[in-house]
Amino acid sequence: MVYRIYVAKKSEFALEANSLKSEIKNLLKIQGISELSVINRYDAEGIDKDLFDRCINSVFSEPQIDDTFNLIPECDYCFAVEPLPGQFDQRADSCAQCIQLFSAGNRPIIKTAKVYAIKGKLTDEELDKIKKYVINPVECREASLEEKTTLALQYDLPDKVETLTGFNNYDLNQLGAFLKEKMQYRFNFTAIFLFFYYNFIFFFIYI
Repeated sequence: MVYRIYVAKKSEFALEANSLKSEIKNLLKIQGISELSVINRYDAEGIDKDLFDRCINSVFSEPQIDDTFNLIPECDYCFAVEPLPGQFDQRADSCAQCIQLFSAGNRPIIKTAKVYAIKGKLTDEELDKIKKYVINPVECREASLEEKTTLALQYDLPDKVETLTGFNNYDLNQLGAFLKEKMQYRFNFTAIFLFFYYNFIFFFIYI
């Protein structure tokens, strides 16, 4: 079972939201925003409901400065951002450690995302512009707003993994043609490997 809670700073402590709103208006020149909330979303799996409820005000939030919600507050536009798979999530890891210490049990699975709830009037182009400003594709991506049934990472395993042989005996011309052939059909880790291998040989022969 996956449990979810949303946590946002009270208005007088919403420094991140106020700063982002100012940047959007002054840097992106988008004036249609009347309100902006930055909400931390926490999904937890591997704990019971009672423990999750006790952690809301002790792990996920600080009651003095935070408001908690079971659903995203009413807004006109909304999108969420989460770390890329494999990207270390400091916030999630800290929560998982705290819950393990708090319960003296097993460490649960915690996933976090940052939800941006906007009130105002925006065009599709302006909303896309805000998303591009907020989302750094190197470390994060837009997340689904749907409820999750599990937090376990699931990957499709390839039925067959291509095996490359003989390329280490190629001369530079043959290796270049081989690399071009592989990159013509798909740009994957094979092509990346061959690209660096080719340049490695070139460097030691001609430099």
